[in-house]
Parts: sequence; structure tokens; C-alpha cells
Amino acid sequence: MAGFLERLPELPVLAQVEPGEVLAQLPSEPPEQGEPFSAVLEDLERIILPGLTHWNHPRFFAYFPTTASEPGILAEMLIAALNVNAMLWRSSPAGTELEELALGWIRQLLGLPQDWFGHIEDTASTSTLSALAAAREAGAGRRAVLCSEEAHSSVAKACRLLELELRTIPVDDDFRMRVDRLAEELTRGDVCAVVATLGTTSTTSVDPLPEIGPLCKEHGAWLHVDAAYAGSAAVCPEFRWALAGVELADSFIVNAHKWLFTPMDCSCLFTARPDDLRAAFSLVPEYLRTPEDALNLMEYGPALGRRMRALKLWAVLRWYGREGLQNNIRTSVRLAGLVEELVRADDRFELCAPRPFSTICFRLLGTDEANEALLERINSSGTAFLSHTRLKDRYVIRWAIANARTTDEDIRLTWQAIEQAIAELAVGDQSG
Repeated sequence: MAGFLERLPELPVLAQVEPGEVLAQLPSEPPEQGEPFSAVLEDLERIILPGLTHWNHPRFFAYFPTTASEPGILAEMLIAALNVNAMLWRSSPAGTELEELALGWIRQLLGLPQDWFGHIEDTASTSTLSALAAAREAGAGRRAVLCSEEAHSSVAKACRLLELELRTIPVDDDFRMRVDRLAEELTRGDVCAVVATLGTTSTTSVDPLPEIGPLCKEHGAWLHVDAAYAGSAAVCPEFRWALAGVELADSFIVNAHKWLFTPMDCSCLFTARPDDLRAAFSLVPEYLRTPEDALNLMEYGPALGRRMRALKLWAVLRWYGREGLQNNIRTSVRLAGLVEELVRADDRFELCAPRPFSTICFRLLGTDEANEALLERINSSGTAFLSHTRLKDRYVIRWAIANARTTDEDIRLTWQAIEQAIAELAVGDQSG
């Protein structure tokens, strides 16, 4: 594992294989006799690694990057070795209480209300599903959910699973939810929940929570805040503005596996209304009843079996401390500023959205087809991996920075790859 991390910057970021290529190299039937682990490692190196897109790579700039930091990696090994199931307090007392502690530390680091209840789910999709299930339970028959048209697709998926009606609210020129249109929808009286996003997926825009919160209270709608990416930035005092008004939220999520350097998966779900969450999920058969008056985390979410994810979060927070977390987040934002300067200084490109944190949205002046071709050429080079979105019905390239291993040199190499891709496309156009 240490050797892999050392040579990771030299590997292609995006997997350089075709669909089915990995599968074709592996036996279609299980072995009759057991094999030594060395054989597994050989196939991992020869077949599996070339078929991986490396999320731990310092030039992985697509989606929202994640960092499996060294203390988190070691803690994952310990989690597997201990192999506990923290469904009940009795089934793993230390697992349950360590989760309480780690979530308490996150509350303090981000400046969240200290009376909020917190627990860990696998991803923000599950956290959102859990929060909206509680909102439905508490909603007295109301079945509509409101979010901005820039909200994450997990909101729509949760509504589909919970048989709730989703209605989207238009955004302003900075891609934030329009409060005037939200107010109009709330007057219909059928809304059980509003989802506000702090750090939207496409542009990392921040919905105006100080205005949204009072409207939700006035109309009795559950306010769920999706801060899966940008919530971590509140570790730094200069980014605490993004959480203004958060005290009015009924539930709040932040993914430690995004910008808090914890390996996948670790989504922190907080709520001011734990009794409603418990009402939505608590189902205790006789064989799971215990005599202790203790916290049983299985009663606050959809999963019964629960990995000891708190161990890796605790390890990461202890290793970095507040100062280390702040330094890494500030470095990501500084590097994003360098990218923004490069785009502004190059008259071949235009910026397409404000940059509140560490994600830059830009495009090559020209057609959508030209931008799509440029992105594919960059990614196929293996030097870096960027993703795209659509803003105002235009194809836009996203460059997201959040990996703790990314350096100034990685920015230089990626920009060099962009310029090379443009030159190659120009040559291709001329020869065509």
C-alpha cells in the first residue's frame, strides 16, 4: 500500500481500458482449491490496477475529489481486523461511544449547534434519504419536497424511494435558490421538507440559508441542509460564512470522505430532531432487545449492520488536528485560485460561475462539441481527470480540488495537458 501511494502520481488518473476488458482477463468460474494471497496481489497489479480510476491521485479533479489519508487507511485496516457491528450499544459499546465522540468533535470543528444529535451513514445519498424519511414521518400527511434545480440528484432519488413529490426551485445568476420562488411554493401548504445546498455539485454555490430557514419555520417545513462538500470548509473561520443560518436546520450533512481526508465512506448526519428520526426507523424485534438504557444507533437510520466508521474519522481528526485540517483546506482553495488566474489570463477561455471554494467552472470559447472534445482529450491523456456539467444550457468543464496530495506542480502539469490537448485538436481540425 505504501509503495502504491508513492508511485501513484506516475499512474494514469483515468483508467485506460475499454468496457469489459478487466472482466475478460479474469476466470469466469471460482477456483476449486484455495490460492495464496500472493496470487491475488499479482492479479491486482496486472489486471485490476490498470482498470482503476485513481481517486487518491493528486490530479483527480473530477466530481468532488476524496483523500484516503494515511491515518484513515491504517484505521480501515483496524476496522476490518476488529470486525465489529455497532448496531446496538451492547454489540459494540466502544463503537457506539466513539461515534458519539467523533461526531461531537465535528460539531465543534464546524461550529454547529452543540445540542444536535449526530451519527454516521455511508454516503450523503443515504443521509439525505434518512432525513427526508424523518421529514415525511413528521409531515402530517404533507408529501412535497422542494429543492433548487442545482440540488444533487440524491434528493430526487430519495423522493422516488419515499414516494414524495419533488418540485424544483429556479436559481439566480449565481446558481443559488431563489427565495421568492421558494416562498411561493411554500404557500401551497403541502411541503414536508425543503433541501438547501451549501456547495452545489455543479458550481459549489451556497443557497441563502438565513432567508430559507425562517420561511421553513413559518410554514412548518423540515429544513434539510446538504453541505456534503462545502461544510468541511467551515473548519476555517474565513469560510464559516457559508453556514450562516444553519442553526435553523432540522438536519445537516457533511461528508468526511470529501474534504476531511477520511477514506470512503463516511457521511456525518446531524439533526436537531432525533426523536423524529428514531420514529421513522426504530423497529426492534425481540431478538435485538437488550436491558441497557443506552443509545442503539440502528434505530436512527435504514441500516441494521453498521461498520465502525467512527474509528477512521477519529484517527484522521487526531492525526491532523484543527490546524492540519485548516492548512489542507486552505491549500485546496489557494490552488483553485491559481487555476482561476490561469483561466482569466487566457483569452481562449471564460469563467462560467463564481468560485466560493475550490471548484472552478470554465469553458473554451466556442461550441459545446469543442469543449467536450477538449475534455475527452485531457482525460484520455492520463495526466489528469476533470469532469463537466451544464450551466445555462452550455457544456462547462469542472476542475475541483480537494485532495490533500495535490501541489502547485499538479496544477502546472494539468494546465500543460490542457494546452497540449488544444494544440492536438487544432492540428486534427487542420488535417481534417
